[in-house]
Amino acid sequence: MENSVNLSQMSDGKENYSFWTKYKKHATSELLLYGIMILGIVLSLIAFSIFKD
Repeated sequence: MENSVNLSQMSDGKENYSFWTKYKKHATSELLLYGIMILGIVLSLIAFSIFKD
């Protein structure tokens, strides 16, 4: 019986909504961090290829 209650709670989507509202700020800052890291890597590769000699 407990499993059927848990499945019905998961199927209505309330847990996903609370998860994203709870961790939205953290996820946004982490995605921004990854974007800045990728941009830095790309710019450093371009700079090293231009100023190689």
